[in-house]
Amino acid sequence: MPKKLTTKEILEENLSQKPPAKLAEVKVILHNIRSLHNVGSVFRSSDAFGISELILTGYTPTPPRPEINKTAIGAEKFVEWRHFETATEIIESLKEDGYSILGMEQTTGSISLNKLDVNSHDKICLVMGNEVTGIDSEILELMDEFVAIPQFGQKHSLNVSVAAAVMLYALLEKLS
Repeated sequence: MPKKLTTKEILEENLSQKPPAKLAEVKVILHNIRSLHNVGSVFRSSDAFGISELILTGYTPTPPRPEINKTAIGAEKFVEWRHFETATEIIESLKEDGYSILGMEQTTGSISLNKLDVNSHDKICLVMGNEVTGIDSEILELMDEFVAIPQFGQKHSLNVSVAAAVMLYALLEKLS
């Protein structure tokens, strides 16, 4: 019968591994996210997958906040992060640094996540928008590509923090 690993054993195992190099360069932008719990959850997923930086823009809440810490369970202390009032300037700067800007959005031109060719991108920055309205129209035009998670149920969306975790896992699979 397998025995559960202790927290210490899990930490030792995690720290003995490194994410794939291209995954470690991935950046995530959260633009105009309302929920502090969603922000905390994305911090936690970013830490789990070894993401290089979480960029918070617009009115997305920033640490330190008890509501963020509740779902991040301290991950905000280990994930590099910055905040910008607008997303435009940082997106343009990342493009200059060679990042492909991938918007997680359902559009007429979205590529299904399972068909996304990550090898055509040297460096990736994911942009995730507001829980209700998605990516703001003023930054839609800055995206290089749009990616949508395939869905087969009656609802047409996933929670933004769940979508972030699905996307990061898919990148792990595609970049390993």
